[in-house]
Amino acid sequence: MNNTISDEQLIEIAREYGTPTYVYHAEKIKEQYNKLEEAFKDHPTRIFYACKALTNINILKYMKSLGSCIDCVSINEVKLALKSGFEPKDILFTPNCVDFAEIEEGKDLGVNINIDNISILERFGNKYGNSYPVCIRINPHIEAGGNYKISTGHIDSKFGISIHQMRHIERVVKTTNLHVQGLHMHTGSEIKDAGVFLRGLEVMFEMARHFDDLEYLDLGSGFKVPYRDDEIETDVNTLGLQLTEAVKNFEAEYNRTLEIWFEPGKYLVSEAGSFVVKTNVIKQTPATVFVGIDSGFNHLIRPMFYDAYHKISNISNPDGVKRIYTIVGNICETDTFAWDRVLNEVREGDILKFHNAGAYCYMMSSNFNSRLKPAEVMIKNGKTFEIRKRDNFEDLLHNQVEVL
Repeated sequence: MNNTISDEQLIEIAREYGTPTYVYHAEKIKEQYNKLEEAFKDHPTRIFYACKALTNINILKYMKSLGSCIDCVSINEVKLALKSGFEPKDILFTPNCVDFAEIEEGKDLGVNINIDNISILERFGNKYGNSYPVCIRINPHIEAGGNYKISTGHIDSKFGISIHQMRHIERVVKTTNLHVQGLHMHTGSEIKDAGVFLRGLEVMFEMARHFDDLEYLDLGSGFKVPYRDDEIETDVNTLGLQLTEAVKNFEAEYNRTLEIWFEPGKYLVSEAGSFVVKTNVIKQTPATVFVGIDSGFNHLIRPMFYDAYHKISNISNPDGVKRIYTIVGNICETDTFAWDRVLNEVREGDILKFHNAGAYCYMMSSNFNSRLKPAEVMIKNGKTFEIRKRDNFEDLLHNQVEVL
């Protein structure tokens, strides 16, 4: 099975669908999903795709075909999951700072509810008592590494209920007769060391001792995928062995079997995505040679937002002489994708490929500068499918109301 998209395929897609265009490879997603299934096969485990990474309905349907469950952070993601064919029991709803009505709507849809705020927990318990089970998201106060802007387990994070508020949680559960069926934690999305999960697991065990009838422990995700050539992904096989041993030992004490849940997003779709763009101009200044492309942070904001690194290749001149360039976009703001990057010689009209463009790339795009959002294409079983059309001018006016 070929789990990569060739440069020739990408160039052909650029010719057929234009640029910029996001391209996703189904078989690479499957490869990543199978890695997790294999790693955790020795203990009851459920994989919930964190769909905020990429919610195109074709991706959601494909995830379901692989056997995945789904993790949602908004009520509209829940509705997309249902529309894609997921059963409510296979949907985990983990909102943050939302109106209580959104949580009630999730409850009415019958999905698993994950609550990360004591006031919301108390309000839910007062209204529903033990008639509807919930999961509690805790903040383990564990630094996972990676960019601080996307780390969620530190003490200043808005996510989760602090482990130091356990007595308050117990009071709410007791006074409202709340049915707690699971505990959840998530520390961030750049966990290189499997030991972070194991430290988090020890925290979960300590918290679990306060509840008699839990059904699962949810460790979130954070599996590292390599963005640079010298990076390696999280060793999920070693993690699977260590985690299975630790959970079985705790189950002997807890006197019941607990499912382990994970919520990978980036791990499943990041490497499956490529972003193809065209070089508009080569601009030489006294200090820098700029490659100006037909995109900007309106299409891929990660480098500007939190200094994310994306490898970039000149796929239309692979044998060109190596030169140093700064790659910038066409937005009327500072709009830099990469400083002083070594690429094969770039000429005006060349097609460039951004690697690892499957997660949080299209999803964070906008129409800033009144520019159009790009197309999305999926390759499955060697066939190419357009799964989202490129915006047109009329899309810029959609939902605007002319009153003047």
